[in-house]
Amino acid sequence: MRYEIKGGSFPVVICSLDANESLISEGGGMSWMSPNMKMDTSSNGGLGKMLGRMMTKESLFQNIYTAMGGEGSIAFASSLPGEIMALDIAPGKEYICQKSSFLASSPTVDLSTFFQKKFGAGLFGGEGFIMQKLSGNGTAFIEIDGAAIKYNLEAGQQIIVDTGHVVLMSATCRIEVQTVKGVKNVLFGGEGLFNTVVTGPGEVVLQTMPVLKLAGAIQPYVITQGK
Repeated sequence: MRYEIKGGSFPVVICSLDANESLISEGGGMSWMSPNMKMDTSSNGGLGKMLGRMMTKESLFQNIYTAMGGEGSIAFASSLPGEIMALDIAPGKEYICQKSSFLASSPTVDLSTFFQKKFGAGLFGGEGFIMQKLSGNGTAFIEIDGAAIKYNLEAGQQIIVDTGHVVLMSATCRIEVQTVKGVKNVLFGGEGLFNTVVTGPGEVVLQTMPVLKLAGAIQPYVITQGK
């Protein structure tokens, strides 16, 4: 597979597949494709995987696109302004990512449900109890809200992040929550009660404009119907 990411702040990944090569995406993910691309809808793992995708707000079924009779092409566009990031997945190079960030992948990449072990991290961390794990072998494409900022953390090194900004991290990283210290900071700082703390070793990718913050920023300018 060969791919090219275009579109600037409104990105799309255009993939060129050899004959009989396939890609998997969530339902509704395809933007355009060549006529020789064949689509097959599948549970891709049975009832257990379907329930896991439901909990991460992904489609219950996945679509498998295969180039028939020769080279084919298919494009997947981001649902919001931001970036599309390509990840090379391999044993020992697995990632935990925010739910709903998965765009498409090679069929050899396994998309599974990842549960936060820490109660506080799931309840207050902004990323939720349930995230997604990417493992196996191949290439996966992730959509990011706003711009992507990467950090490589050493063992024990930490970064404190406002809730919702963690889009993915290496499976070797650990995520927890930390209470904002100081009554005045909590009441008047405008940063909320909790921050997300990511501890290395591993790679962390942050997004500059989580969709919930984007919605909050434009909400004052939305004219409601009936007024």
